[in-house]
Amino acid sequence: MPAGSKDSAKRKRISTGDKVTKVTKRRRSSNEEAEDPNAKILLMEQGILESKKNYNDIATLLSIASRYEDGEDESTLAAVTLCRIFLRLLAQGSLIAKKGLSEKDSVVVGWLKDQFSQYKTLLQNMLGDEDLAVTALTLCMRTLKAEGEHLYDKEEYTFPQAFLESIVAVLITSDNEDARKAFLESYVEEYDDIRYYTFKSVKSILNKLDKDDIPDNLFDQVYALLSALDGVPQSAEELEDFYIPRPKKKSHDLRSAIQHKRQGQDAWLAILSIVQTKDERKRILSVISTNIAPWFTKPELLSDFLTSCYNTGGSMSLLALSGVFYLIQERNLDYPSFYTKLYSLLDKDILHSKHRSRFFRLLDTFLGSTHLPAALVASFIKRLSRLSLNAPPSAIATVVPWAYNLLRRHPTCTFMIHRDVQDPELKKHIQNNGAEDPFNATETDPMDTGAIDSCLWEIVQLQSHYHPNVATIAKILSEQFTKQSYNMEDFLDHSYASLLDAEMAKDIKKAPVVEFQIPKRVFLPQDEPATNPDSLLVKLWDFGEPAKGVAAA
Repeated sequence: MPAGSKDSAKRKRISTGDKVTKVTKRRRSSNEEAEDPNAKILLMEQGILESKKNYNDIATLLSIASRYEDGEDESTLAAVTLCRIFLRLLAQGSLIAKKGLSEKDSVVVGWLKDQFSQYKTLLQNMLGDEDLAVTALTLCMRTLKAEGEHLYDKEEYTFPQAFLESIVAVLITSDNEDARKAFLESYVEEYDDIRYYTFKSVKSILNKLDKDDIPDNLFDQVYALLSALDGVPQSAEELEDFYIPRPKKKSHDLRSAIQHKRQGQDAWLAILSIVQTKDERKRILSVISTNIAPWFTKPELLSDFLTSCYNTGGSMSLLALSGVFYLIQERNLDYPSFYTKLYSLLDKDILHSKHRSRFFRLLDTFLGSTHLPAALVASFIKRLSRLSLNAPPSAIATVVPWAYNLLRRHPTCTFMIHRDVQDPELKKHIQNNGAEDPFNATETDPMDTGAIDSCLWEIVQLQSHYHPNVATIAKILSEQFTKQSYNMEDFLDHSYASLLDAEMAKDIKKAPVVEFQIPKRVFLPQDEPATNPDSLLVKLWDFGEPAKGVAAA
C-alpha cells in the first residue's frame, strides 16, 4: 500500500475517533443540562422557537412558573422565558388566525391563544405576590405592549384594555407599595395612553363594586394612585408619549385632550362614590382645587360634594372653602349665602386650628375685592379682633397685619380704629357709666352685626399683651398707615416654637436679673429667715398664733 494511502487511512481513523469523542461529550453535556432545571428551561425555550413540534413545552413551562408560591427559583425564570417566547410568537403572527389556514393550523392558533391567556392570568397572580410583584409588573407591561402591537388588526387601533384593567385591579387591592409606585412612575406618568386607560380601568373597577362591601384599604390605594396625576393635558399637541403606537386617525378619543380630561373626571367621580369616612373626605378636599378639579370638563359636577362638605362646619368647611370658591370663580356657581357661611366659620376654634394659615390665605382672597360692602368687611375685622383676645400669640401676629391690609383696601372701615364721641352729653354718660359696644357678636348675618358702628378696642388691649412681639405688632394700627400692605406669608406660619426660637436667637445686651440665692425650701419656712426670707406661699399660709382660750383645730 502506498505511503499516501496509509496516511490517509490513519487520518480517517483518527477523524472517526474524534467524532465519537465529540458525540460522547455532547451527550454528557446534554445529561448535565437535563439535570439542571434552569438549563432545561432554556433548552425548552430554544426548542419552542425552533419548531412547532415543541409547542407542548409551553404547557410545561406554565406548570413550572405556577409553582412560584413554593419558592422555587426556576419558576421566575420560567415566567421570564415564557414572556420572551410569547413576544416572539406575537411578533411572528403565530397567534393570529389568518385567512387560508388549514384546520390543523387553526387548532394550533387557538391552543396558543389559550396558553397566552393562562400566562396572563399567571402574571396577574404573581403581581399579588409581595416578593415578585415588581418583576411581574415588568413582565405584564411587556406582554401588554406586545399584545397591543401584534395581536390585533393593524388597520384598526385596539388597546388591550381588559388586561390593563386586571393589572390595575391587582395593584389597587394589594398592599405592595413598591409595585404601585413603579407602575405610577414608569408607566402612568410617562405614557398618555396608559394614563388614559388607567382612568377607564379605575372607573370600571369601582363601578362594579358593591357599595355596601368596600375593602378597607381600597380608597387609600386608589387615592394614592390618582392624586399623583396632576399633568392635565390642555391640547392635542401635548399628547405625544404613547406606550403602544398611537392610532392613525386624528379623530380617535385617545388623541383628544378633552377625552383625556373626561376619563380623569369619570375616575374621580367613581372615587367620590366610595368615600365613606370623614378622613377620606378631608383627603379629597385637600387636593380638590389643585389635583382634581382641573381634570373636570364640568367642574359643576363637584358642587354637590363641595357644598355638602362646606355645610358640615368645622375643619371640613375650612377644607371645602377653596373648592367652593374655585367653582364660584371658574364656573359662576350660585352660592348666595357664601359670605354668611364664611362668617359662621369664625368661631372660638378657628384661631387654634391647624388649618389656620390655609384659612387666612383663602380669607385674604375672598375679601380681596374692593366692591364688597363696608359693613360686611367690618364684621370680619371686628369678629377676628374679638377672637384674638383669647388667641395664641402666633394667631394674633396674623390677625393684626391682616386687619391692616383690609383697612387699607377698604378706607370706609378706618373709622373703626378711632371713633371720637362728638355729643358732650353722650361723652359724659360714657365717662360715668361706660359704653356699650354696638357690635352684636351673636348675629349670624355679617351685614347686620353693627360692626361698622363699633371700634377696634380689642386691638388696643393687645398692645398690652404679655408677649413683646404681639404688643409691638398690635401698635401698627395706632400709627400712621405709611405701609401699603403687609406680606401675609411673613406671618402665617408662626407658632409657639417659631416665636420661642426667635427669642432664643436674640443677642442679650444686658444680663437679666435673677435670684442670687437659690432657696432650699419652697413650701416650708427657711432655717435662717433673716438671711434667706421665706417664700410668698409660706407667708400666706402663716395664720399666726391662736388666741388664748381658743382650742387649736
